[in-house]
Amino acid sequence: MTRPVAVPLISTEPVASVLRILALEESGEDTFTGYSLPQVRRVYGGQVIAQALLAAAATLEEARLPHSFHAYFMRGGNPLAPFTVKVERLRDGRSFSSRRAVCSQDGKEILALHASFEGEEEGLVFTSSAPKVPPPQDLHSALEIFRAIDHPVGRFLGKTSAFDVRHVQQSLYTKPDPTRAHTQQLWMKPRAAIPTSAGQHLHRALLAYVIDQIMFEPAMRVLGLSWMTPGMSAASLDHAMWFHRDLDINEWLLFDGECSNVNNGRSLCRCKVFTSKGVLLAEAEQQGMLRIPRDGHRASSRWGFGVPSAAHPSI
Repeated sequence: MTRPVAVPLISTEPVASVLRILALEESGEDTFTGYSLPQVRRVYGGQVIAQALLAAAATLEEARLPHSFHAYFMRGGNPLAPFTVKVERLRDGRSFSSRRAVCSQDGKEILALHASFEGEEEGLVFTSSAPKVPPPQDLHSALEIFRAIDHPVGRFLGKTSAFDVRHVQQSLYTKPDPTRAHTQQLWMKPRAAIPTSAGQHLHRALLAYVIDQIMFEPAMRVLGLSWMTPGMSAASLDHAMWFHRDLDINEWLLFDGECSNVNNGRSLCRCKVFTSKGVLLAEAEQQGMLRIPRDGHRASSRWGFGVPSAAHPSI
């Protein structure tokens, strides 16, 4: 049996629920069982990525941390059923270790993740700069928006969102951004502190967990869409991430997003993550399916809160 990465638990919800589902169960040699948070339709992709990354980390025999991973989503998972995470030890070299983790449910793969791990190393250094934006204390929290929406989805998000999200530009929860910019910035931090006993594996997994929820937004912003756009369908196809430095997920982190392309029903967005002091911690890139129904066609998904945007003109 392979022991999973230790995840310290807390009692403060909703962060407590996130930590509980990241605490995988050992179920065999390099094999684990995972569970899901309550979801509206399908398993949240960031959750499965974080669980796969922690499963891969559990098979390491040296003190190495993930510096990159590349993941493909094959199908949407059922949030009501457990799933299996099987890790393959591809290689342990002098500097790097490679692992492949596959998440399966009812014998069908829902995600495949290839991760690379490295120990500390001295060498050349260069990093890019953070954009100049207002601090999070000067911005509105998404929780205020969710709680103001008189609809079950708004109440669900206000209760279950484990991170406080604060957009620099107008948020996209209830209406599109009229500027049609292809970039955006926002701040995030957990709504309760992760215990100091948590290791860097967990901090990086939590960043991978939360970044997935905002990767689509630069594409939506430039296209004049919002999470209330009637009939909009969105699904992650593949997701890559690079960790540059150790991070503290308990701090306010700045997410600097950009959309570089949308065509053929697909979008490509990139996001850099900085500390409040402007230190670059990580980067992510994601290609996703993004569609709105054409004339005479019905949509396959519903994302809206079900209230008119005019009811919240200041959001």
